[in-house]
Amino acid sequence: MKCRAGCGACCIAPSISSPIPGMPQGKPAGERCLHLSEDNLCILFGQLGRPLVCSAFGADEAVCGSSQEEALQLLAWLEQETR
Repeated sequence: MKCRAGCGACCIAPSISSPIPGMPQGKPAGERCLHLSEDNLCILFGQLGRPLVCSAFGADEAVCGSSQEEALQLLAWLEQETR
């Protein structure tokens, strides 16, 4: 599955425990990443400072569903289940 442009759910719903430029402690679940643009695109995409966890994430229907709303729900559920 290709990533849906403008979704950004993977930059909002999950926590990121590794440092992110400007977010040295990472980010908590449900908080919008500092590097998510107004149109929900990753400003760090393709750059060296992008966290490995972000680079390794692959869009898949199991976690992205069929819409941004569904992706937010699925990723939030996965975050809660894997704490």
